[in-house]
Amino acid sequence: MRMKIEFYKPSNNTLRKYIEGYYFIAEDKNSKPIQYFTFPNNYCILSVSQNVKLQLEEKHFFISSSENKNTIANFVSRYAEPIEIVYENTVNEITIYFKPLGINHFLEAPEIFKKNKIEDFNPFPDFKDEMENIFILKNRDNQIEKLENYWLSKFSEKDLTLAGRLLCDIEADLKIEEIAEKHNFTRQYINKLFSKSVGKTPSEYRKIHRFRNSLFKHQKSKNLTELSHGNLFYDQSHFNKDFKTFTNKNPSAFFKNVDTEKGNIWFFI
Repeated sequence: MRMKIEFYKPSNNTLRKYIEGYYFIAEDKNSKPIQYFTFPNNYCILSVSQNVKLQLEEKHFFISSSENKNTIANFVSRYAEPIEIVYENTVNEITIYFKPLGINHFLEAPEIFKKNKIEDFNPFPDFKDEMENIFILKNRDNQIEKLENYWLSKFSEKDLTLAGRLLCDIEADLKIEEIAEKHNFTRQYINKLFSKSVGKTPSEYRKIHRFRNSLFKHQKSKNLTELSHGNLFYDQSHFNKDFKTFTNKNPSAFFKNVDTEKGNIWFFI
């Protein structure tokens, strides 16, 4: 029996601005082991699991059901190489993808960005209790409603106009020198502000943004040369190098094994 992942976009308009979406996995102790690779992206990822045993290594997450009653959350804001996710059997899980800058409106971002990943993440006094209450619900619509209401209760809109402008400049592939001149800032200030609000350096964000764009545009490109030029890579070797870093494969081998028409393109099963 294969694991079924159900992905949802937020129904609330406010949440849609800051959360890309979330998926649910339902517990099934009879399911076969499942493994997949998740590739670098610019989202912040919060996963909450119930009654599980987690083994987190640098490039591997191992998840299995446990007789111990628990609710465990982990938060990942930064990774530059593929991570293998292995489910020995499926468990109750909710995973939320926050858009770049989005997490800042719910949590104190400077604190959560001090580490690339946080194990046993517990951002609020009522967090685990509320997540457990969501897992108890059997109806998916009720779960979604309660999940969205919870995050709305933690929402506090912040003025991130400047960080948003820097993000747009990076995505437009402006050089740091050009951005510094445009805003009359030093390079050091831009790097500091970016890391504080996004959890990555501008250079890291730019490379991942190019990589992700190339995945979305793959089907519309005639060949890999056109794909690399259309996504602001300097040349084919630059394209190949970044792909090798982010996927452990060259572009040709990657696209032969990955369906880029999938909606959930930040992970592949």
